[in-house]
Amino acid sequence: MMNSNAMATTEISGVNIPDSIKPQGENLQLNGAGIRSKFFIDLYVGSLFTHDKMDQGNDVINSDEAVAIRLNITSSMITSEKMIKAMQEGFERATAGQSKNLDTKIAAFIDTFADPIKKGDQFTLLSVPGEGLINYKNGEFMSITSGEDFRKAVLTIWLGDKPTDKDLKKEMLNS
Repeated sequence: MMNSNAMATTEISGVNIPDSIKPQGENLQLNGAGIRSKFFIDLYVGSLFTHDKMDQGNDVINSDEAVAIRLNITSSMITSEKMIKAMQEGFERATAGQSKNLDTKIAAFIDTFADPIKKGDQFTLLSVPGEGLINYKNGEFMSITSGEDFRKAVLTIWLGDKPTDKDLKKEMLNS
């Protein structure tokens, strides 16, 4: 049995990605990770943690088990304003503009990114079927947003048919 202090990690763009995480007691394994770049600048490392290996975005989105997406900010170019704008655009794509019934939840979730964001910050988005989406910043609880539609919309931002970054989606799904 592996000592928790000697946990194996993968390094991507200077970020150590653990082989497993345990948010809320959920034992999740690293499924895949990659870099979100824009205009040749690495913005963050995105990693996907699941119970079992998955290589299809829709399988993750519709899974009846908890999954987590972790974002490790690697650029000082990411500000709270830019993160909020990117999340708004992500929800617009993820819901194909049909987010009216989710607007209040989206606004409350996006508001958790209003505090200053700096290089080195880490966001963990734990998706728990039947509970919702639990958001952590640097290991500290930020919010929980209930609702299956909302929970799936968040996962769709990175893993849906029109993801934020196609290459990052492939790397997160190891496909």
